Amino acid sequence: MADPIQLANAATSVSHNYYPPTIHLPQYVDNESSAISIIIQFGFLWAAVLGISLIIISRVRPTASQSDKLAFVWMCLTGFIHLFFEAYFVINHKTLAGSQELFGQLWKEYSLSDSRYLTSDPFLICMEAVTAFAWGPLAFCIAYCIAVQHPARHALQLVISVGQVYGDILYYATSLLEISYCRPEGYYFWFYYFFFNFIWMLVGCYYATQSTTEITKAFAKLQEIGKSQENFKTHTVLKKGD
Repeated sequence: MADPIQLANAATSVSHNYYPPTIHLPQYVDNESSAISIIIQFGFLWAAVLGISLIIISRVRPTASQSDKLAFVWMCLTGFIHLFFEAYFVINHKTLAGSQELFGQLWKEYSLSDSRYLTSDPFLICMEAVTAFAWGPLAFCIAYCIAVQHPARHALQLVISVGQVYGDILYYATSLLEISYCRPEGYYFWFYYFFFNFIWMLVGCYYATQSTTEITKAFAKLQEIGKSQENFKTHTVLKKGD
């Protein structure tokens, strides 16, 4: 990591490692825990959510296909991240730079790849608010639909998948126009900024395609049934006319 950049805020000098060097973070304090430590702690949370989700779907719907079990687990994980981790940013964005809570430290670590999260950027607040409070609950709703085989599953899955992909596209586009928000080390750009967000882009495209295929099949089936009924009625009328 590069040497700390010294920023002056009134009479106080605040040291930080974020880019661009000109941003003022008067409330900033260094994380108490190391990057490895907070990432491991977050990893344990992920593992707990994944494990509990797998247990739930295995008991509630033991005959579910592997594809549906995987979808259920993914929706639980993405719902947890959206509704808790990203909601934490929306609620605490003004004081995030000085936070020592686990999620606060995680956001400060991630912000090395995008310092806008520490400066209350309007676009990020709006985008993350939609992600947290719309896509978060919707993800859990879809998980429920998968568990009980509700017919609304694919319609809702298509909505959230398109929304996540669209959000990622806007996020990439707005940041890439001004790459100075990210530190120059490739690790922060390719691992934090690109890879972590690309997961939702890739998975979102997969589930959007899956739902589009299933909805198309359902309507094709309805059309076939409709045509069969029309042919049956026509045949019955002609038979009566003989």
